[in-house]
Amino acid sequence: MYNIRLFVEDNGHEIFLGALIQRFASMYSISIDPRFGNAEGGYGKMVSELKEFIKDLLTDQEELPDLLIAATDSNCQGLSKRKQQIERSLKGYSGNVIYAIPDPHIEKWLLLDSAAFKKVLGKGCPAPPQKCERDFYKRLLREAVRATGVNPPLGGIEYGEDIVNAMDLDKLERSTEVSLGHLLRDLRQQFQTWQDIGRRQS
Repeated sequence: MYNIRLFVEDNGHEIFLGALIQRFASMYSISIDPRFGNAEGGYGKMVSELKEFIKDLLTDQEELPDLLIAATDSNCQGLSKRKQQIERSLKGYSGNVIYAIPDPHIEKWLLLDSAAFKKVLGKGCPAPPQKCERDFYKRLLREAVRATGVNPPLGGIEYGEDIVNAMDLDKLERSTEVSLGHLLRDLRQQFQTWQDIGRRQS
């Protein structure tokens, strides 16, 4: 069983990534033990807990995970810049790490596959435009869910797990959405590696 530690900035990231890594685990027949470090408090809290985790690792108070996933919205800073910021928080860390950085916000990822959206909610959603505006994608997701006749108490994020499970991951990996494509390729490579190890050992 592979130990995966995830540090996320909010509940939306936890829902999306929790469902996504379970999908990959099922696809590759890999047993995983995912543990989330933080799911509220935003970027600052996520980075603070990540640094504390690295500190505990370096002093042998934590066990090195098989994979660490750091997730935060780019918040219009761009994928590369946000990744560099997180990398500074990982100083001294020598294990496997994957970055999940929605550009600019996690809600956009839930709107990328209209067919998956329709499968879950009965009606597709329009392709999201690229726009940098606070809460823009939160509004877009809420409006897309309401357009299906459902009033989402949590703004639509509560359908995240079902949408992720319905997504065409191969198509999304090849799409123009660079931030999600990076994540899907990195996860596929990691789970493929684990599967190859299992085959060699069997």
